[in-house]
Amino acid sequence: MVRTGLRTSDYEFSLPPDRIAQAPAARRDESRLMVVDRAGGTVRHHTFRDFPSFLRAGDALALNTTRVFRARLLGVRDGSGAPAEVLLLREHAGDEWEAMVQPGAKLKPGRVVTFADGFTAEMLGGTERGTRLVRLRAAGADVDAHAAVHAAIAAHGHIPLPPYIARADAPADAERYQTVFSREEGSVAAPTAGLHFTPEVLAALEAAGVARAELLLHVGAGTFKPVEVEDPAEHLMHEEWYSVGEASAALLNATRERGGRICAVGTTALRTLESVLGADGRFRAATGETDIFIRPPTRPRGADLLLTNFHLPRSTLLMLVAAVAGYPLTMHAYDVAIAEGYRFYSYGDAMLIL
Repeated sequence: MVRTGLRTSDYEFSLPPDRIAQAPAARRDESRLMVVDRAGGTVRHHTFRDFPSFLRAGDALALNTTRVFRARLLGVRDGSGAPAEVLLLREHAGDEWEAMVQPGAKLKPGRVVTFADGFTAEMLGGTERGTRLVRLRAAGADVDAHAAVHAAIAAHGHIPLPPYIARADAPADAERYQTVFSREEGSVAAPTAGLHFTPEVLAALEAAGVARAELLLHVGAGTFKPVEVEDPAEHLMHEEWYSVGEASAALLNATRERGGRICAVGTTALRTLESVLGADGRFRAATGETDIFIRPPTRPRGADLLLTNFHLPRSTLLMLVAAVAGYPLTMHAYDVAIAEGYRFYSYGDAMLIL
């Protein structure tokens, strides 16, 4: 059967477990960089320190400045004292949060999980996305409930490392699972293409005349959700909150007007760019939620280059890469990456699509 990239099963591939990076490189910019040239259909091998050499004066980087918060809460169930986990996704009105909980079958509405003295979560109802609503309470709420809950999350929460990293979070993850340009907390997963940047790489890009357009998309847990239906059009995307300001929209439009290229740093940046790009090809400042699903045969228009990591089989992120690079070249690049020992997923190596 011919694989066309239009079915979910087209994105299956076998990855040796030792290719899944369990920790970051010793230095951010020591990661490997695969350069995929669409024009020539070639694949070349570099290190991330070489990244600035592929951009030129007049180009612009689109950077997602979101910051990961300590969204993973570990506690015990009332009554039994058995362990329970709550992964916070987003804050709702008052003291309610949308979350994923484990063990889901045991945490019925009304059950309470205790994380620390005075810091609890009460289970509420479910959502149409299969997630839960929980009500957080923290000591000090009589003074300022909102501040007390956020202080308790910061004090007792864990960095929500992805499920394929088979270890508990360590103190070093609090820094390494953030980009050096992160600003505003709100993500439960890092925009991983940005993890390779160092201040030195950013300085080299600035010295070369490459501009920076900052935007914001808070990454949700849906980024790890595999596509379980054969027709990707039937997959339910989780909404993610984004914001693009007037200055960034103006910079992106000016880049295009002068013939410069836009390099999206990560799939989250590209999804944001596509969400604010008008039919006339101009970017607009906007704030809202997006559930955009970029996949073949659609070709995104919001960026000319894409920097990204290597993604999970059957994932929306891999389909997005195929929409940019083309399906055959994408899967060829993944075959080469596996054969050449590239490190995969969040703490792994990078790919630049020219």
